[in-house]
Amino acid sequence: MYGITPSARLRPSPFYEATVREGVTNFTTYNHMLMPTAFGNPEAEYWRLINGVSQWDVAVERQVQLKGPDAGRLAQILAPRDLAKQKVGQGKYVPLCNHQGILINDPICLKLADDLYWLSIADSNIWFWAGAIAAERGLRVEVSEPDVSPMAIQGPKAEDVVAHVCGDWVRDVKYFWFRETDINGIPVVVQRSGWSKQGGFEIYLRDGTKGARLWNIFREAGQPWGIGPGGPNWCERVESGLISYGGDTDATTNPFEVRMGKFVDLHVPDDTIGIQALRVVATERPKRHSLGVVLDAGDPVAPGFHWNPVFMDGKKVGCMTNCIFSYRMKKNIGFALIDADCAIGDRVETRVSGAMQPGELTDLPFL
Repeated sequence: MYGITPSARLRPSPFYEATVREGVTNFTTYNHMLMPTAFGNPEAEYWRLINGVSQWDVAVERQVQLKGPDAGRLAQILAPRDLAKQKVGQGKYVPLCNHQGILINDPICLKLADDLYWLSIADSNIWFWAGAIAAERGLRVEVSEPDVSPMAIQGPKAEDVVAHVCGDWVRDVKYFWFRETDINGIPVVVQRSGWSKQGGFEIYLRDGTKGARLWNIFREAGQPWGIGPGGPNWCERVESGLISYGGDTDATTNPFEVRMGKFVDLHVPDDTIGIQALRVVATERPKRHSLGVVLDAGDPVAPGFHWNPVFMDGKKVGCMTNCIFSYRMKKNIGFALIDADCAIGDRVETRVSGAMQPGELTDLPFL
């Protein structure tokens, strides 16, 4: 059995003690924090998400706050998606790129006011990046990490639970839109979002001292709907075709290669970081693309720690970036970041669990 060595470099979330009481069995590290990933029964946690309602500690989705007269300008400089018509109360999914057009994060950009934005980030230090760009360009904006920690309520019954706690107004909230409110005096932002395709909300706690209290409010309110703990579910997100930044991308991946092209607006201002390179990629066509792989193997296979090479006719054509046994499909599935010439229906082989496994390329999402 392994332990966790406490360190100032590894922060617990405001919900940490609550998840320990729930019986958390596995963590991963994400944005220098601990994220619960399992509570002892992966299949039960999966079906709870598919059929009911699951409660997640996703405080690792840190917020990079842009505040000041030039906050909107900085947000647009960072994001190759047109934010000109974004309204207060609206979130937008944005691929952030470096100057070479390489994906460095894929946050949701929340507009709280004309001079206040949050970037709800994946696993990389965008706080450093945004601060450096703001300073370099002389913008009137303060870049910081606010005391904000998301908790997710996910699954087909999530709306009923959140409406029971917050009121029926949540039923009218559109996808990625949000409202600032409070729950029994606890300041929060309630957004229809979450890293699953089963529906739900993220509750952005704005006072880290109230984590256990907020957790318990939803835990108790959700009992009639069978709420239980969980975390971003590997199986469900692969079935649903959801890309994981840093898991399904590498140091050379651009948004077009991983099905994010629809979130790139080539007409954004020329000073948007990476847009010049992305225009070239769009013109010349990406060299790789992301497809699904269904392995022939009937029994579950262990994915390993890193990408598995994919071969076609004995030649390496890419990598399988994840692999999981699908409870609904009863097959081993995953994503392949693969040469653009490879197509749906092609037969491939990948080395998984120390053996070559044949399979077929498919479209995404699987379900």
